[in-house]
Amino acid sequence: MLSLATQMLRFRKGGFVATFVALAAGVAVLMTCALLVESGLRYHGTPQRYARTVAVVADRDLTVTHTTLGEKESTTLSLPERGSVPESLVPRIAGLPGVSKAVGERWIPVTAAAAPGTRVTGHGWSSTPLAPYRLVAGAPPRSDADVAVDSRLADAARLHVGDRTEIVTRGRTLAVRISGIVEAPAAAGSGSALFFTDARAARLDPRPGRFDAIGVLAEPGADTAAVVTAVRRVADRAGATTYTGADRGLAEEPEAAARDLTVQAGSAFGGYAAVVIVFVAASTVGLSVRHRRRELALLRAVAATPGQVRTMILAEVGLLGALAALVGVPAGLAATGWIRDELVQRHFVPATFTVQGGLLSGLAVTAAVALVALAAAWIAALRTTRIRPTEALGEAAVDKGLGGRARIVSGLVFLAAGVSLIGVTGATAGDTALGAAIGMLYTFVLAIALLAPWINQGAARLLTPVLRTVWGNSGYLAAANLRASARGMVAVLTALVLSIGLGGTVWFLQDNLQRQTEAQAHDGTRAQHALVSGTGLPASAAEQARRVPGVEAATGVRRTAVVVRGGLEPTTAPAQGIDPKGADRTMDLGVRSGDLEALAAKDTVAVSTALAGSAGWEVGERAHLWLGDGTPVTLRVVAVYDRGFGFGDVTLGKATLAGHTRTGLDDHVLVRTAADASPAEVSAALATLARQYPGAAVTGTDRLTADLAADLAVSAWLNRMLILVLVGYAVLAAANTLIMAALARTRELSLLRLVGVTRGQIKRMIHAEQAGLLGVALAIGGAIAAVTLSSVVNAVTGERVPYVPLLGWVTIVAGTVTLALVAVLLPIGRVLRVSPVRGIGLRE
Repeated sequence: MLSLATQMLRFRKGGFVATFVALAAGVAVLMTCALLVESGLRYHGTPQRYARTVAVVADRDLTVTHTTLGEKESTTLSLPERGSVPESLVPRIAGLPGVSKAVGERWIPVTAAAAPGTRVTGHGWSSTPLAPYRLVAGAPPRSDADVAVDSRLADAARLHVGDRTEIVTRGRTLAVRISGIVEAPAAAGSGSALFFTDARAARLDPRPGRFDAIGVLAEPGADTAAVVTAVRRVADRAGATTYTGADRGLAEEPEAAARDLTVQAGSAFGGYAAVVIVFVAASTVGLSVRHRRRELALLRAVAATPGQVRTMILAEVGLLGALAALVGVPAGLAATGWIRDELVQRHFVPATFTVQGGLLSGLAVTAAVALVALAAAWIAALRTTRIRPTEALGEAAVDKGLGGRARIVSGLVFLAAGVSLIGVTGATAGDTALGAAIGMLYTFVLAIALLAPWINQGAARLLTPVLRTVWGNSGYLAAANLRASARGMVAVLTALVLSIGLGGTVWFLQDNLQRQTEAQAHDGTRAQHALVSGTGLPASAAEQARRVPGVEAATGVRRTAVVVRGGLEPTTAPAQGIDPKGADRTMDLGVRSGDLEALAAKDTVAVSTALAGSAGWEVGERAHLWLGDGTPVTLRVVAVYDRGFGFGDVTLGKATLAGHTRTGLDDHVLVRTAADASPAEVSAALATLARQYPGAAVTGTDRLTADLAADLAVSAWLNRMLILVLVGYAVLAAANTLIMAALARTRELSLLRLVGVTRGQIKRMIHAEQAGLLGVALAIGGAIAAVTLSSVVNAVTGERVPYVPLLGWVTIVAGTVTLALVAVLLPIGRVLRVSPVRGIGLRE
């Protein structure tokens, strides 16, 4: 049977090429997603500053235990603001047996005026042994006016020992003298370092009394394992994490947590892709087997047993799966490498992030796709070999029945499940609603796949008068063909519906989220001016702006994020810190209940309606959450507002947020001018104020919205790219299925030509068939997309009518029509070039 399967591959190239393309593309897509996950899990950063340590004690992530469907689960999230550890932990670790030294490390964001494009972090001089850094010129800093720089920064800024320069930190410009130059680590992609005296670094640190991390050095000859065990015991009691080996890079690199992005994106889209690939592979393989019923019946007629025929089919699919893996796995590797480069360029992951592994991903993906293909082949072969050879060898190879009772009952069950998911989507919010919506989409598509025979037959009967009116006798033949092939066209209808539904739902959802965010930010900003700075602004900037003549109100805004328990599992929510004094005059959050001025009291919070709904919070209740640095807090909810997309789901007072962000600075200051003030005079006064802060400028608030739109476009790039891959694969599946179905009609069309039907009449018949099939697919796919999109948009944004750009719908409709016409008319044209006498032969 294996030899016969190989022969079949040689002589039935058309159907096998289509199956091969579907499987190879599926392997490539899944390989990309799996390799993103594997690379993320294997990535540990690159230890540079902590190269000499045996352990690093830090707080970089938060593990939250929660109950989901009655089961206790734990979720680990990266801390948006990098957690810190108390200074008191240093002497406790230093006193452990085998520990030579425990060094508290501070990370202070710094901008060098002579090299503004170089990423620089400030540290205390006592942390230099952790790398270790080696002094190559000059001396350590001795006073507040001294700093030492590494050789990378010295080269970029052309600095020498004794030079005087300026640096910007904590929103201030400091004049410093270069006291020394140290040798920089050679690792690619690392930033530069600048060293203050320990006392000056402590004063500049926005989190007094705490260190970013503690590096542990072991005594010569000490038992490293014992030292690490002792350090871990002390760190665990303090709620900190001990990083050892390659994991020290996770404690060091600020971007190392970005590895979670690849794991989450690869897992999420890998799951969606797997479902699509199951649909595609199963329908393609099944359709290929069904089109060979006469050939398989002939084998049985010459004494081949049903088991031998099934074995041959499985061997064919197995060989195709192996060939698909040989093409799909390298294609997935290449695609992942390209994605990695794009992620680095867009600053999603650090330059040290690399594509790792591949063997496990390749084996898992190959096995998964092969299993799906073999299962589909087995089911199709089982159904085909149950037909008596004499029936399958008949001239009219048409299914006599639409399907059994189990099929229609299953289809109705899935349809009911899809309808019930509409309610689930409406009752949830955020990621939970999005997950329910995607489940709804696939459930509806599966229901359509099961009910497609009845849908096709009903649509054919309904469209018969229309097709006859428009295309005459060719329309009559088209309607008859649609009724007769109701079951055979299941794969075609499913592929078209899937591509339309997926494209119309997932792609437009991204448009709605971006549009809602931009609209809320624009409509909710009441200020006319914004004071902005790339290095941050101290709280004094807002105070000074309020004192400018003609200024009615000024609000400093500090962007951050918090961890909440909303939905089925904990998640990171965007947040902002504000001074509530006059905030109602610079921003309109759409407060539905409560009062933002109550944020002046410490331990208070305002939340969006979406977050309040998912977490079950109301005004006056206590909300339990974690600030960006992992500090657990219990805050009283003082307001609930609508514009969470534009301003963040959580709004905190500055007093609550103080000491819990990495910089302690505002991102921008919103300024509203009085109605009777002179715009020119106010602008001039604000420009004078901006010159007091390094890198600051005055801009219109419309510019803030434009910058927000640009940031959203960058952050949405990965989603759009992966969505495009999924939609592209669904479109490929639809084209593949249409081509296979068209090529399988050689005998049918040859018979029509032998009984007198002209080529022109056949072409018009094909046009009529495609018009009917496309009409049904567009109607069903559009309905599924509309229901799914409106449900998730209403749940996530509160808008009952989703935004659908006209160009987007035109593209989907025109693209689907073009796809169907090209994928059918070109193969049909080839079929019609075959002599009808030759085409009527046994070979399909």
